[in-house]
Amino acid sequence: MGAVAPKRAALRLDVTGVVQGVGFRPFVHRLALRHGLAGWVRNASGEVQIEVEGTGVELEEFLRELRQEAPPLARIERVETQPSLPTGIDGFTILRSAEEPDRRQPVPPDAAICSACEAELFDPANRRYRYPFITCTDCGPRFTVIDALPYDRERTSMRRFAQCPACAREYEAPGDRRFHSETNSCAICGPRVWYQGTSPPARAWDSDALQQSAALLLGGGVLALRGLGGFHLAVDATNEAAVARLRARKHREAKPLAVMVRGLSEAQALGSVGPEEGRLLTSAERPVVLLQRRADAALAEAVAPGLDTAGVLLAGTPLHHLLLDLVGRPLIMTSGNLSEEPIATGNDEALVRLGEVADGFLLHDREIVARYDDSVIRVAGTTSILLRRARGYAPLPLELPVASPRPLLAVGPHLKNTFTLVHGACAFVSQHIGDLESLETLEHFEEALARLRGLFRIEPEIAVRDLHPGYLSTRIAEGLGLERVLTVQHHHAHVAAVLAEHGLTGPAVGIAYDGTGYGDDGNVWGAEILVCDLEGYRRIAHLRYAPMPGGDAAARAPWRAALGFLATEPSGASAFRLAGDGVNPLERAVVERQLASRLNTPLASSMGRLFDAAAAVLGVRQVSHYEGQAAMELEALAGRRAGREFRCSLNDGDDCSWVLDPLPLLVELGERRQRGECLTDLAADLHESIACATAGLARRASEATGLSIVALGGGVFQNARLLISVRERLERLGLEVLLPRRLGPNDGAVSYGQAAVAAAQLVRERAGVTLA
Repeated sequence: MGAVAPKRAALRLDVTGVVQGVGFRPFVHRLALRHGLAGWVRNASGEVQIEVEGTGVELEEFLRELRQEAPPLARIERVETQPSLPTGIDGFTILRSAEEPDRRQPVPPDAAICSACEAELFDPANRRYRYPFITCTDCGPRFTVIDALPYDRERTSMRRFAQCPACAREYEAPGDRRFHSETNSCAICGPRVWYQGTSPPARAWDSDALQQSAALLLGGGVLALRGLGGFHLAVDATNEAAVARLRARKHREAKPLAVMVRGLSEAQALGSVGPEEGRLLTSAERPVVLLQRRADAALAEAVAPGLDTAGVLLAGTPLHHLLLDLVGRPLIMTSGNLSEEPIATGNDEALVRLGEVADGFLLHDREIVARYDDSVIRVAGTTSILLRRARGYAPLPLELPVASPRPLLAVGPHLKNTFTLVHGACAFVSQHIGDLESLETLEHFEEALARLRGLFRIEPEIAVRDLHPGYLSTRIAEGLGLERVLTVQHHHAHVAAVLAEHGLTGPAVGIAYDGTGYGDDGNVWGAEILVCDLEGYRRIAHLRYAPMPGGDAAARAPWRAALGFLATEPSGASAFRLAGDGVNPLERAVVERQLASRLNTPLASSMGRLFDAAAAVLGVRQVSHYEGQAAMELEALAGRRAGREFRCSLNDGDDCSWVLDPLPLLVELGERRQRGECLTDLAADLHESIACATAGLARRASEATGLSIVALGGGVFQNARLLISVRERLERLGLEVLLPRRLGPNDGAVSYGQAAVAAAQLVRERAGVTLA
């Protein structure tokens, strides 16, 4: 009698997460064949669907390996499994995608070239040798080419490039790395690159285009290069005159510029690369990583004047790899725009907008569907801090600890804007939009919003905005014509973003340090200790109010901030002498009249303005050319030098809060500087004094409330020296410290915080408690 065939079973699997555009269907196909299973796999609008049948043992192994061996770019959130009836089918196939209008799913971010494609790129025997658009299922553009979901070639900007027979064979071969790679192409059938000069407008194609571009860079010229999510402006990073020329044309006087190199060893020649920096630099996301700059780094001083760090990224596209290979030196690779404008994306747009900046253009004909800046990260101790969340990270969703009963649009803040779309517990935070101070940035906001609404099929019913009545984001929210508009205080949103990221609803002690945020008393807040949960907050401590002459002008002129603090106690004038050095006497007289008459001098409790004032008092900087410049220079001066603590005064405020008075600290620093003490020592003392005062306030708040969790948010915590010191002090007190993880501490997280607060408030309202 013959052996009895093993009994067949069948399963239906629904897999959610980042599982489209990452080679997941080909992976499932290979895995099923390995285990002798039959069935099918397909993309749907909200998931990947799998029907699989075979023996029970092989099905168990299939399920286990589905999670353990998923493609490197995949992020599986859930695998829902239910039994199905075996049909006796043979073979395993990839079916055509199914559209489900009521479903939504993550869009995979762009991913850097993988090691296999990079090896092929420089292999003379490979048919894609030096082809600038080489990709496979493990790498290449995703978010910047996808028009709609589910992810198939006909829904991307690659649809105009019909695959040649060789590429089509790869696409159809289950064992090939490019099996169902939707961006698959080669030099015969794919996008092309060309160089266009400015005078005369001559063109060169393909390899000649790269040679022309390299020659331009080696000659000190400025190249506009079309990348994944927009244009870069490139110059030789070792050429002082070339960097200065780029700064003058781009109107970027001092803000640091990113530097691109090919490999990790070249990055190590520029700065200190620890394990976390190395992981970030070589990751598929390829962010700009702030490195402690080496003293012997072969970089022009104008790359990051006044700072001890350099922003470095590794080449992430084959086009960048080829260019760097030809040039053989580090290249400035900064956003292709004029300062404060959005990055250019289209060829014609760049030729117009960058025509006065670039000496030549390296262009291509693969259209960019989404504008996408480089992400920026720094490492503080063992913690990675996102300074800008864009390419590689956005718009991957974040969960909310409280699901919203209504679809939401949180429009975010005025500076470093992002917006967040919410459906249920899923929050889609946009890529970095920028400062809402120009028509071009407003148009970028509107384009990005329209695109994400379409991709994720979210039609918001309620808008959420900042408390400030004058922000452009406020006008956007009010002008959407939605059913309701909710308001969330800026610093509450900062702390709520950190709590929500950690899956918590509170209560907790929140420390929000930044430049400005509209307070509920009508003053400018920016150094706040809150006791809060997602639904509400109570301000328990803050920095002493000081008048800021000229309002926003004080953020650009640290000497104004210093005079504002001095106005709270004029007897310290002698210690502030350096703050006025080089200031126009007529302008100073105007400011003094403003302070005397309280004209255009809003009161502020801002930690950002305190750092500005300290920079002026120490004679470090009287005028800032970009946001945070004075504070960044103070951090660079402090370095890792040990600092002494000078205790700030603590008083009781009129609103039953504690008030920290920084004026004695400023006077102390000013007097010691005028006695000739070292700037680096004084900068270190400033940081440690603020960290000490912060920890003291948190301890008081914890003792008064019984809370042991402290959440840190706000742009001032981009300062690694301050963040490390505050965190260590709080942990020594036995407190649990929460830091941002997938979002940054700055205003880029505010829209997510707004969404978290609004969701919690709507749930409370639905439960029968009326919102205030």
